[in-house]
Amino acid sequence: MEKKPLPADDDKTEATESEIDRCLGEEGQQDSSEPAARAGWNSKIEYFLAQVGFSVGLGNVWRFPYLCHQNGGGAFLLLYVLLMLVVGIPLFFLELAAGQAIRQGSIGVWKYISPKLAGIGYSSCVVCFFVALYYNVILAWSLFYLGNSFQYPLPWEQCPKQDNITVKECEKSSATSYFWYRKALDITDSIDETGSFNTYIVCCLLAAWTIVCLGMFKGIKTSVKVMYFSSIFPYVVLFCFLVRGLMLDGALDGISYMFYPKLEIWGDIQVWRQAATQVFFALGLGFGSIIAYSSYNPKNNNCHRDAFTVSGINFLTSVLATLVVFAVLGFRAKQNITACVTSNLKKLDQLSSGLDKSLIPGFNFSDPESVTVEDYSAWFKQSGNRIPGNFTECNLEKEMQKGVEGTGLAFIAFTEAMSLLPGSPFWSALFFLMLLNLGLSTMFGTMEGILAPLTDRFKTLANNKTKLTIFSCIIGFIIGLLFTQRCGNYFVMMFDDYSATLPLIIVVVFETFSVSWLYGADRFLDDIEAMLGWRPHVIYKYLWKYICLLAMLGLLGATTIRMLITPPTYMSWNEETASEVKLEYPGWALAVLALLIIFAMMPVPVALIHAVLQDRTKQTARDTEIGQYSIVNTDDNCDTPMTDMSELDQRNGTPASLS
Repeated sequence: MEKKPLPADDDKTEATESEIDRCLGEEGQQDSSEPAARAGWNSKIEYFLAQVGFSVGLGNVWRFPYLCHQNGGGAFLLLYVLLMLVVGIPLFFLELAAGQAIRQGSIGVWKYISPKLAGIGYSSCVVCFFVALYYNVILAWSLFYLGNSFQYPLPWEQCPKQDNITVKECEKSSATSYFWYRKALDITDSIDETGSFNTYIVCCLLAAWTIVCLGMFKGIKTSVKVMYFSSIFPYVVLFCFLVRGLMLDGALDGISYMFYPKLEIWGDIQVWRQAATQVFFALGLGFGSIIAYSSYNPKNNNCHRDAFTVSGINFLTSVLATLVVFAVLGFRAKQNITACVTSNLKKLDQLSSGLDKSLIPGFNFSDPESVTVEDYSAWFKQSGNRIPGNFTECNLEKEMQKGVEGTGLAFIAFTEAMSLLPGSPFWSALFFLMLLNLGLSTMFGTMEGILAPLTDRFKTLANNKTKLTIFSCIIGFIIGLLFTQRCGNYFVMMFDDYSATLPLIIVVVFETFSVSWLYGADRFLDDIEAMLGWRPHVIYKYLWKYICLLAMLGLLGATTIRMLITPPTYMSWNEETASEVKLEYPGWALAVLALLIIFAMMPVPVALIHAVLQDRTKQTARDTEIGQYSIVNTDDNCDTPMTDMSELDQRNGTPASLS
């Protein structure tokens, strides 16, 4: 049956008007779309900075460049843009529109569509909490490095010595790796060895949670003031690094390796999976933070334009960060390769008197500075393997691949490159201050994805939001102490790889199915038309119902199969060999992984069962019309105008809508 429009203002009865007046008061009469009970952004720029700050995070700096380099360079960029347009932006628009229309957090939005779906919102809250736990530890690491940047020379520039002898662990690896694994983390050899707490990281974690708590103290009113700095400052730093990086020797080599297209990767299903996962996490889908932020918007805000603008800025930021990363890493690789060539040529000079003349290169190897990397590589491929001695290839591309993902990029590779720059403490402090701000803006969004749905759902929590914020941060710090043990880095990897990926994909599958099939894509487009004054293109209906849903189901299947076929592993640091070793998680760790995923998804079936039992207990009358769902039952009937209007529509025999 076709959905009837909401009653017009002129058609309302006196009883209807009095009921609305009672809930909204005089201010609500003037603007029924902006209830006094709901906070709002002071300006569009505040909302925009919040959404951009949440979506642009650490992954743009240390995850996207790695994926782009490993999966075909320019070809991966094209694939990423395709998936962004077909899947990412439509789902981002869906969450923006749902939050803006219903003006509730993730719990309220899905419960509005059907009480049986309230568990989707609770699952989002649980995943946000898991992410906040380990994400703030990364901020703590950034604070630790930031504090150590204010000294010259930087503490990770040279290997320490004991009794005038270089520490073996540092000599076997590098100064930056030694500082990261031994000084910052003081890491154990495996996750089975817990070790003591790292005092410095505990203090930094306390500082990180204190900053987050102060930023969230009064909700969006205080967090947005911090976002003016935390959202804009990283771009200033990235542009500074880009200008400085392009002036470095080897920068163009790094960028050319980065963007060299390898179109054959389009035939690899794993590349599609990685590109889709990056789109998914880059936009922050499923966390509930997008819904929470958009719920503070006026009803007529153009969320369709916002979806394209925020997604576009996110993508351009990833490209900018990639240029910066590979310009600097190209410089680092060129320095290391030049040193490698020099070392090998010195060995060759010592052995040259006893070598066959056919093996001696045509260039002047007695003057290493005059020999290019290309000339050496060409000679090594032809004759290097036939010469006795430990000669190495000195391959620039292989050097580029060392430590370019995640924490390895930020705390090892990039720190090494900055230590080679003139004025290294300044660039180091700038870089880690940028990481801190990127993480803070994302943390604010993550915390809002927890606090907003809970305060919207429970009136007691809404009346004590400040206490809830402080309590949440205290709990986060206490549980976060798990990650400050000597084995804490392994738990960070566990949470990062498994606590969010599968649950969030499942959450988005439920969201897409709920809106496009249960509520109805046409009805949802009708509601958006009522909000914006114009109707989005009908292509969104087919994208939501088929393309996005099938893509998310495919991503879910590929991720699940990969987890089942490939045993979960982590990279450990072996003190004896001073190198990384891939180890399988022990049985108890696999049980923890399973519990994390189960606990994150448990609210969905629990809420469904609870709603069914509640309906049977109350013997609620069911509407037999296809697509009809019961309206959210709340303790306070004045939560939002949409709740009131929906109840009035139900009394008049009109199906509920989001508008």
